[in-house]
Amino acid sequence: MNFKKYIPHAITIVVFAIISLLYFNPVLSGKQIKQNDITQFIGMSKQVKDYRIEKNEEPYWLGNAFSGMPAYQVSAYYPNDFVRYIDKVIRFLPRPADYLFLYFLGFFLLLIALKVDWKLAILGSLSFGFSTYLIIIFGAGHNAKAHAIGYMPMVIAGVLYIFRKKYLVGFVITAFAMALEVYTNHPQMTYYLGFCLLILVIVEFIEAFKTKILPVFAKQAAVLLAAMFIGLGVNSTRLLSMKQYADFSTRGKSELTINSDGLPKERSTGLDKSYITEYSYGIAETFNLIIPRFMGGGTVEKLGEDSNFYQVLEQNAGKSVAKDYSNSVLTYWGTQPIVEAPAYIGVILFFLFFLGVFLVKGKLKYWLVSATIFSIVLSWGKNFAGVTNFFIDYVPLYNKFRAVSSIQVIAELCVPLLGIIALRDFFSSKFSLEEKENALKKAFYILGGITLVFVLFGSSLFAFEGLRDSQYQQLPELIGALISDRKAMLFNDSVRSFLLVLGSAALLWFYLKGKLKQVPVLIVLGGFIVFDLVSVDIKYVNKEDFTSARKVLKPFTPTKIDKEILKDKSHYRVANFSVNPMQDGRTSYFHNSIGGYHAAKMKRYQELFEYQISKNNIEVLNMLNAKYFIVADDKFQENKDANGNAWFIDRLKIVNTANEEIKALDSLNTKSEAVLNSEKLTAKLPSLIYRKDATSYINLVKNDITALTYDVDVKEKQFAVFSEIYYKDGWNAYLDGKLVPHYSVNYVLRGMEIPKGSHNVIFKYEPTIISTGNIVTLFSYALLLLIPIGWFVIRKKKNK
Repeated sequence: MNFKKYIPHAITIVVFAIISLLYFNPVLSGKQIKQNDITQFIGMSKQVKDYRIEKNEEPYWLGNAFSGMPAYQVSAYYPNDFVRYIDKVIRFLPRPADYLFLYFLGFFLLLIALKVDWKLAILGSLSFGFSTYLIIIFGAGHNAKAHAIGYMPMVIAGVLYIFRKKYLVGFVITAFAMALEVYTNHPQMTYYLGFCLLILVIVEFIEAFKTKILPVFAKQAAVLLAAMFIGLGVNSTRLLSMKQYADFSTRGKSELTINSDGLPKERSTGLDKSYITEYSYGIAETFNLIIPRFMGGGTVEKLGEDSNFYQVLEQNAGKSVAKDYSNSVLTYWGTQPIVEAPAYIGVILFFLFFLGVFLVKGKLKYWLVSATIFSIVLSWGKNFAGVTNFFIDYVPLYNKFRAVSSIQVIAELCVPLLGIIALRDFFSSKFSLEEKENALKKAFYILGGITLVFVLFGSSLFAFEGLRDSQYQQLPELIGALISDRKAMLFNDSVRSFLLVLGSAALLWFYLKGKLKQVPVLIVLGGFIVFDLVSVDIKYVNKEDFTSARKVLKPFTPTKIDKEILKDKSHYRVANFSVNPMQDGRTSYFHNSIGGYHAAKMKRYQELFEYQISKNNIEVLNMLNAKYFIVADDKFQENKDANGNAWFIDRLKIVNTANEEIKALDSLNTKSEAVLNSEKLTAKLPSLIYRKDATSYINLVKNDITALTYDVDVKEKQFAVFSEIYYKDGWNAYLDGKLVPHYSVNYVLRGMEIPKGSHNVIFKYEPTIISTGNIVTLFSYALLLLIPIGWFVIRKKKNK
């Protein structure tokens, strides 16, 4: 084997590592990036991590958030998860440099699969990796999203090898890359990758049909499906547990047909349409893919002393106030609730993309152009409701994900990919000079023309009014000044984009005319592209976002209130109403909280909050054993009426629907009654009325997260309600060591009938899905190894 030909690739990997470390250079001094979502994750996952260290095993359940929920989507290590170790080897750099390196590496492998020269592939990889959206998600803490995006190009590379009839290498790369992609645990990004691949397969099918090679396509499709299924198979434990929980999470179907106000609820098998499309890209906002601050940049931007906003403030409130308020100005005037930064792909890359539209021939172009248009149109969400509603209503799983604007990741991948292929073909001899000139002119007319229109007329085309402008209404002159600054942003960035297109087009034109050589053109053009992207990236994610590792890894310091509450060593929950409990991971770091921070919390619990807790139903808080209320940063109170860990009731109230069940809590005395939905009955109840005895007791004597032990003594049969979340796919009840039925009561809690006498009651979390998934996982790993080995051996024999 000729190892010399791989030396450039090895050098490339080193270059990518160096560039990743240089861009995120604070990591070299041990600092880490501050990320809100990761900070909240640390709070949510603390109990699981502590358990893992103490017991050296996985709990798969956490009790410190939302009164308890499966840990599958928070933090879970699965048996025989060898993909995790492969991923660690690939991402050997400190975070977030590891993800940037993954961007570069994945896109490089994709371009190599397309036979792009390694030097041009480096430029393409930098173009993809420094795309603004791919950088800004680090600031928000969307690490899983970045992780999934990083492996997307690798999966596509494997698929392209298969369609180029390199079946063995294509099978291996596709299977391994798909395994890594699914391992990242960001189903939404993997789902969007599926759309991108589906469009590719459709284009390949059409080509095969036209050229009458459908049997070859069938073979390719078979190899592709086998590789995909094995890639999924090695993640079986993860996927099966995710699927099982998804039906009970906010991604699943609601059993309610009424809203919290009593009005009819829109029926859906997933998320509400308004929630799915809350983050919809404006149609005009799409221009910020080529003009960074087309709509004012991020939600807030820093304006300098030369801004109109600053000058008006200085005149009315003084320099100190002007300087302070100008550091965080609401410059964004689009319709999305919050925008960290514009999803700028790069005007030069779009210019090269259009060069590819007019120069590149064949199915590759049709795929990339179709996928880009598909991605952008679907990102418009509610602003293009006809298409979006069709996908929500009829396309499987589409209604399980929110923030439809993020489907633009497909365009983030396809635009630079076609752009680099266009450069490859532009410098090749496969096209005539005339063809290249015509393609170059058309690309310049389109991109140069669009940017020039906004330079000349942009300030008169829009109102430049933002959703939050009313915050400045106390000083009306400020709104006018802010609108002027928004116009200036659009003008300045339009000029910037026009000049970059003009400069790039001039370079390629001079190359065609023999005035410049290929190497200097590529070096200068590469410099333009990196400058274009990095100069935007650095405004939104920079060294100011880094802090000491200690502050990142231990972001929370206990307050006086936390210390006081922690003196109580019993088992209880805390309701923190000084913040939004359902967006609060901090409380879970120190206490068992009724709230938490997660996008896929249990649906019934979310509904309990919306229909009852948010309406200050104290009885519901009592049944959740909320013993302490934090009502302000420096104030808390003990709830002496909390029901405790378990209690006996007088009677069961039977209802027949989820609507009746949730409404029954409006007036339920949770200490003496419990409501039970007949649809949820897993076994027949012998009684509905019970007679409590003052000497009977039920006490929690051991809480081990996955095993709760109670001592019980009753003089006659009783029904106990437990302040623990009911989850049928894992929790089992044992009475004196014997498995017995337990019931879903009070919409989210557990109930159990206990016969006369002294007993030991244990609830154990024993999810069978883990062992089932592990069997499929091991079988898939065996196939992943045996199929390529067998394939290789058979091919060797045939060659001999």
